Amino acid sequence: MTAKSVCIYCGSRHGIASSYAADASKLGTSIAQQGWRLVYGAGDVGLMGEVARAAQEAGGDTFGVIPTHLLSREVGKTDLTRFVVTETMHERKKVMLMNADAVVLMPGGAGSLDEFFEALTWRQLGLHAKPIVLLDTEGFWTPLKALLDHVVAQGFAEASLLDYVHSADSPEGVMDILAREMS
Repeated sequence: MTAKSVCIYCGSRHGIASSYAADASKLGTSIAQQGWRLVYGAGDVGLMGEVARAAQEAGGDTFGVIPTHLLSREVGKTDLTRFVVTETMHERKKVMLMNADAVVLMPGGAGSLDEFFEALTWRQLGLHAKPIVLLDTEGFWTPLKALLDHVVAQGFAEASLLDYVHSADSPEGVMDILAREMS
């Protein structure tokens, strides 16, 4: 049986709270210790770099995907187990999701939200059935969860949309959800 793969969407910056980077490191380490492969955006900066370095230091398999135009901006981390360069952002997202068994959204910006909403939309449309988990460090994703509730309450999505998104406030909680959902 092939090892499971977890796709991490996260910031190319560290953000203002030190707990974001600490949780990125814990999650990367935990993924590797579980024997799962890390799939992520192949950057060596911000939370992306933190999660990848931690997974590598713990002996984990790493699969990074980066579009050509971000190689210098996100400092492509070429020492990964597998390093894939795509032409476009859309190709990056597709390759990442296709090579994962689950998705985790850590704190991040517009790019992370774009990745999350595409994965959520594809799930809603039945294009995949992979679990999607928010790592809600210090309540970072509380406004996002409220927005999803609002979208459903206003009749723009079925209530089942909310069933596709799990949330945990710690890397340990994320790992518990992934272990349960990917079994």
